[in-house]
Amino acid sequence: MTGGKSGRILCAALLAALLAGCGARESEVENLEGMTAEQIYRKGEYSLETDNKPDAAIRYFSEVERLYPYTEYAKRSLIMQAFSYHKAREYESARGAAQRFLDFYPGDKDAAYAQYLLALSYYDQIDEVGRDQGLTFQALQSLRTVIEQYPDSEYARPAMLEFDLAFDHLAAKEMEIGRFYLKRGNYAAAANRFRVVVEQFQTTSHTPEALHRLVESYLALGLNAEAQTAAAILGYNYQSSPFYDDSFRLLKGKGLAPEAQETGWLGQVYRQMIRGEWL
Repeated sequence: MTGGKSGRILCAALLAALLAGCGARESEVENLEGMTAEQIYRKGEYSLETDNKPDAAIRYFSEVERLYPYTEYAKRSLIMQAFSYHKAREYESARGAAQRFLDFYPGDKDAAYAQYLLALSYYDQIDEVGRDQGLTFQALQSLRTVIEQYPDSEYARPAMLEFDLAFDHLAAKEMEIGRFYLKRGNYAAAANRFRVVVEQFQTTSHTPEALHRLVESYLALGLNAEAQTAAAILGYNYQSSPFYDDSFRLLKGKGLAPEAQETGWLGQVYRQMIRGEWL
């Protein structure tokens, strides 16, 4: 009997606390409805600065937009919503708020920042090579928009740096798949992946290894001329790379040397990269 009575008292206390919390939240909403747009906006700013979790700030900024639409503070609150959602790692909501800002205020001085936040909401989800590359492509597209539409903004330079890193990420994925095929003796499939890196991602850090892996793959396939051409390109552009030393030893072991053949797709790459013949 004593235990049952204690349990009822505990339940009653919890229910009272829950109702009190609900009442406090309802009261706070009512208080917000009696505040000006600036007052609610300042509460959001203060909450963002002082609270590690931006949930309250998001609600304040959302209330400004709801209670005072089409005002200057509604516009400010929308961009702050995007920022707060991004800080909370709620990336889809961040993209939604940023896109709404761009739709409503395309010519505003903060449009560049909104576009940059939209791009970051994709970019910051690129956390490992093995993930789906759809986010990487979307990040590249959004970052390109920042670079091309807002070249004089303060966000253009960081967007360029992040574009290069995202581009490098795509090359890394191709390399990962190529190595997988190479280890399992599927040399044709491996060569196709390394070719993508050499043709489409020449400016990334993965090009020297891709050329070396092409040497490995083509030698295994008996395509010695292609292997020699890949090694020649590697030696011309990355002679100090350890990958060139590895390729040179592989060729030497078969009585071959790096030597460019100007036919085939590698011949075209050779003419472009070495001779500068782009047409």
